[in-house]
Amino acid sequence: MARPRMFDEERALDAAMRTFWEKGYEATSTQDLCAATGLGRSSIYNTFKSKRDLFERALAHYIDTTTATQLAVLEDTRHRAADRIRTLFEIIIDGETEHRAGGRSLGCLTVNTTVELAGRDSATAAMLERDLARRLAMMRAVIEEGRRDGSVTSRRDAEALARFINAAIGGMRISSQGGADRAALESIAEVALDALTH
Repeated sequence: MARPRMFDEERALDAAMRTFWEKGYEATSTQDLCAATGLGRSSIYNTFKSKRDLFERALAHYIDTTTATQLAVLEDTRHRAADRIRTLFEIIIDGETEHRAGGRSLGCLTVNTTVELAGRDSATAAMLERDLARRLAMMRAVIEEGRRDGSVTSRRDAEALARFINAAIGGMRISSQGGADRAALESIAEVALDALTH
């Protein structure tokens, strides 16, 4: 009879996710993962098969958690569309300015992974593309809703606006990693929001 696992797999996955988020895939060693999760090498490899498998599961966990939070904001029909996008920017800014080691944030695991791996890892690129498509579809739908409720008056194509807002968010996350403070991030958000009405 197989012995039951004596650890919380979700907690270990979350700890591994945070380690990859902080260090990146390549710079994270098995020893880093052991230290973060509190597991020995054999437990990590028995549960997650490989560093690669653990990374893919950690990235999927991050995507599910982060995208679910963003979609919940964008789907909240109690508020006008442009206000939902403003709230999304506020959540991004709060997240980027909450935990800053040495004045810099960790940014976003999906943005970091896009920069580090997407150009040379087709499996990771496919995960990131699926997530991007899902977020862009929701942003486009909210922008179209904003046209109906009068809060989005720009005549620009909804797809182009959705991609611009998404790019602004990615840029804010990278800027925060570079040390941009709350005021700088808020100014980027304001310019992006102006695109919805100009």
